[in-house]
Amino acid sequence: MSRLMRELADAGVKLAATSNTLPGSLGDGRFAAVDFQREIQVLADQFDVIRIDGEDFRHRGLPAAPSPLKNSELSSHMKAEFDGKTVAQDEFSTLIHHLAGVHPSRYRQLIDGIDGVVWRNVETITEQAVALRFVVLADRLYDKDVPILASGVPFDQLFTDEMMAGGYMKKYFRAVSRLTALAREGQNHEPS
Repeated sequence: MSRLMRELADAGVKLAATSNTLPGSLGDGRFAAVDFQREIQVLADQFDVIRIDGEDFRHRGLPAAPSPLKNSELSSHMKAEFDGKTVAQDEFSTLIHHLAGVHPSRYRQLIDGIDGVVWRNVETITEQAVALRFVVLADRLYDKDVPILASGVPFDQLFTDEMMAGGYMKKYFRAVSRLTALAREGQNHEPS
């Protein structure tokens, strides 16, 4: 990325970029932050930073996650919400295990053609690598607006407190927010 930016700047190309984090603060609290800072500084030097102050709507806190369904309720809710549609149904632990064997760049293909997702027994993710993979899946589901039905823990308990306060907290807050929106969408219809 650094090389591309330098070559574009040398060619006279003007770029505009936005970020909710100032260049000097990018990478704080992350693995290899010093190396990351060095790379970011090379990019930052090619921009004039203009700070626009104001309320960031993302700082309003997490929306309340809908109550998870009971396993016994999933079938009736699935019929009400997804009747006649293509639905991916997974035990959460099986899904997590499967994601470990699929490169995140392929998650978009993993959900291609899916109209809804049903996860049984969602549990809190305790490993950082697993959590970061799951964030990518959450982003892909959100990009495709795929509704979710789930049992187990609510999505606002998907990541540990340490993760929600650590170097990747923005990613985890975004994932929880997006999964919550998709879960609300998945519970639009009452079962008959």
